[in-house]
Amino acid sequence: MSTDRKPDPSRRRQQSRDSILEAALALVLEVGYSKTSIESIASRAGVGKQTIYRWWPSKGAVVFDSVLAHAGVEDGVQLPDTGDVEADLKQVLRATVAEFADPAFEAPIRALNSEIIFDADLAAAYRERMAAPVEEAKKVRLRSAQAAGQLDPDADLDLLLELLYAPVYQRWLLRTAPLTQEYADQLVETVLRTFAPARTPTSP
Repeated sequence: MSTDRKPDPSRRRQQSRDSILEAALALVLEVGYSKTSIESIASRAGVGKQTIYRWWPSKGAVVFDSVLAHAGVEDGVQLPDTGDVEADLKQVLRATVAEFADPAFEAPIRALNSEIIFDADLAAAYRERMAAPVEEAKKVRLRSAQAAGQLDPDADLDLLLELLYAPVYQRWLLRTAPLTQEYADQLVETVLRTFAPARTPTSP
């Protein structure tokens, strides 16, 4: 009886896709986004250009999927919940600051920010597949803090997150000042004071 197995086309496709994503991320880190091309990605991955265009409409879309694969966002996002919202948010924001300092994250994210300005489809994909799941995970943790009486129950969570993350993003994008762990902690403390639950007046 023959034990030969037929090649599995779906497995070959997945291997090719993985190779393309790895090649795209590696090239952005090695030569920069502007010098990375579909041709160079195809050559590094050992596939034809048409294989890439069959799955992605542009270089930006390939790089975006490579970032998603690297970050593991589509596998699910969950913030720590130790019962102490300040400690948990400091842990998360410190991790964000560390990511912005990591070339493996920083270079492709800067590239995506540039592409998103001009590519509405890529911007929509970024919101749907990366920004939205991450934002919802953050809100789940904040709702838990509201239920525990650690945050104002009527707090606008969208505004809270904007106040917490926008300063980090601006410092990173414009390179106006260093991003430090201490800065992350200060942001968390300031935002939590702003959205703290109202104190019940004590009787005289």
